[in-house]
Amino acid sequence: MSTQHLLVELGTEELPPKALRRLSQAFAANIASGLAEHSLAHDRVEAYATPRRLAVSVPALSTRQPDRDVEMRGPPVKVAFADDGTPTRAAEAFAKKCGIAVDRLERLETDKGTWLVHRATETGQTAATLVPAIVTSALEQLPIPKRMRWGDREDEFVRPAHWLVLLLDDTVVEASILGLNSDRQTRGHRFHAPAALSLAHASDYVARLREDGHVVADFDQRRKQIVAAVTAAATDAGGEPVSSDSLYDEVTALVEWPVPVLAGFADEYLALPDEVLIETLQSHQRYFPVRDQDGQLLPRFVTVSNIDSKEPDQVREGNERVVRPRLADAAFFYQTDRSRPLAARIEALDAVVFQKELGSLGDKTRRVQAIAQWLATHIDADVELAGRAALLAKCDLLTDMVGEFPSLQGTMGRYYADHDSEAEAVCQAIEQQYWPRHAGDRLPDNGVAQGLAIADRIDTIVGIFAIGKRPTGTRDPFALRRSALGVLRMLIECRLDVDLAQLIAVAAQLQPVAAGDDVRREVLQYFLDRLRGYYVDDATAAVTPQVFDAVVATTPTVPVDFDARIAAVKEFAGLEAADALAAANKRIANILRAAESRPAAAVDPQQLSDAAEVALYDALQSVAGEAEAALVRRDYVAVLTALASLRPAIDRFFDDVMVMSENPDERANRLALLQQLRSMFLGVADVSRLQVG
Repeated sequence: MSTQHLLVELGTEELPPKALRRLSQAFAANIASGLAEHSLAHDRVEAYATPRRLAVSVPALSTRQPDRDVEMRGPPVKVAFADDGTPTRAAEAFAKKCGIAVDRLERLETDKGTWLVHRATETGQTAATLVPAIVTSALEQLPIPKRMRWGDREDEFVRPAHWLVLLLDDTVVEASILGLNSDRQTRGHRFHAPAALSLAHASDYVARLREDGHVVADFDQRRKQIVAAVTAAATDAGGEPVSSDSLYDEVTALVEWPVPVLAGFADEYLALPDEVLIETLQSHQRYFPVRDQDGQLLPRFVTVSNIDSKEPDQVREGNERVVRPRLADAAFFYQTDRSRPLAARIEALDAVVFQKELGSLGDKTRRVQAIAQWLATHIDADVELAGRAALLAKCDLLTDMVGEFPSLQGTMGRYYADHDSEAEAVCQAIEQQYWPRHAGDRLPDNGVAQGLAIADRIDTIVGIFAIGKRPTGTRDPFALRRSALGVLRMLIECRLDVDLAQLIAVAAQLQPVAAGDDVRREVLQYFLDRLRGYYVDDATAAVTPQVFDAVVATTPTVPVDFDARIAAVKEFAGLEAADALAAANKRIANILRAAESRPAAAVDPQQLSDAAEVALYDALQSVAGEAEAALVRRDYVAVLTALASLRPAIDRFFDDVMVMSENPDERANRLALLQQLRSMFLGVADVSRLQVG
């Protein structure tokens, strides 16, 4: 089948830079989905995006849908015809629906009788006919949280739309979308090429925009160009750029024709903390600071202009003029904040609301202090330093610097605490209380900081649950999922031997609202649910749902202990005997559950009569001591390895012994034997969950 080149471009006012890549990818994916839904074969789908355009190119799109055979079943023959063979109204209505005479209808024989049927070949529609609806649907499905209207139109989009290109090869596909009639006229750079550019063919798009429009349409290509240019400019300044993927993405979404500009600022501002300089330059201005080979910031930065100016010095001076007052403000904030100790702000925390039902930041500080000190006694951290760190933890929220740069909370607290000669562990804890900030982020690196970070999160989680504002499937305004996962990561990866149920209970007792047993159980279950994500949903953990379910069934409440059990069951699942032992445990659980009589309080060796049950009992006793000792030291691999040696005795028992003996004493004794075996496995996990099916 012949193909054509499809080009779709929607021209807009400047699109949100942080959302541009996501919008572009979604637009291309939606177009591809629409083509597939309408059976229009194609090869690759290419996405293009600049600050004021979203475009999709499909170089080889089938010109039409394939023809397809259709079959419409009508009424049964016995209903379609009278006794004399004349068509009934049912047959005539069906024939009319199919657009043919009754005598042209075919018959379909089935095991339920004979039916009238119409078979035909449906001619596929052309791509030109289908594309407008596909594009409209693709735009409507874009992930735009809030759409806007413009002018007197009813159409809605993320930004006002100004032109629409819709081409199949060299032909304009007639369509009206977002109030725009399709055309072959695109637009170049707003300043370098403001006049309309006519596209003779869809394949001309990228080259025409670059050569005549001063626009690099490909987002990834433009990004690579920016990375190379920024790196080269920083090298010229004697260093390397301080950058991030998100900053490169945002800058790429702000320019169509990137031109690097190397600029600078006064040396005196290097006295500011690096984080302040970087935040001022990156977040406020989207500039790239420059760091030398020794890691020291230089009084230089690189900006990416969207214009190739004939007077680049003016562009440089303009950017320097813009950044100068921002750095001056930062220096003023830094000097003012340090004029009084961080501790002088403690009382003022009582005037700041944390959450209406949960009190002020001062109230939260006192709760966190109590939790942090309790934790310190359990993780071998300094109790006095833990209390001091918690007392000062939120004070930097009241500083001018954090008021201007909220992302520097904790970081500025560390600088100010250090200026006040607080203990090093206290300074570190104030900064690290917010670690990890996101998935995969670093964890606090000392006990005082770990305790503070956990205490802060557990207080928030328990408090929010207590006032009934727990997360839902779609909303988590307090970021409790991230907080809970952060607590679990710290407890597990920092090897902190803390009982989560006890920690929740301590936090619950301190809340200003009732947080009873129901709330505590709900919070504990919430953490266990997050553990599933930590182990099962993380491909790097390589933990199967069966292994996780085997451990969580016994509800261990110490995360580091939970982790040890996961590792042991994961290793056990790879043993040759695992399947048979899992099946045996499942069988034992079913027997004990179904038994009408209760097991004896303990196994009576004198009542063991069958050789197989005697052998199982003896085997149990031979490994019991070793298994119990290993259980105490949490060597769960050793426990399960010892129990795995019981497989021959267990197999023989089920082959030779009738558990549900007619003799009630014998039956109770055998149930007790199985109960003892089951309990030994449950000391680690419910391995019956490893049995699939």
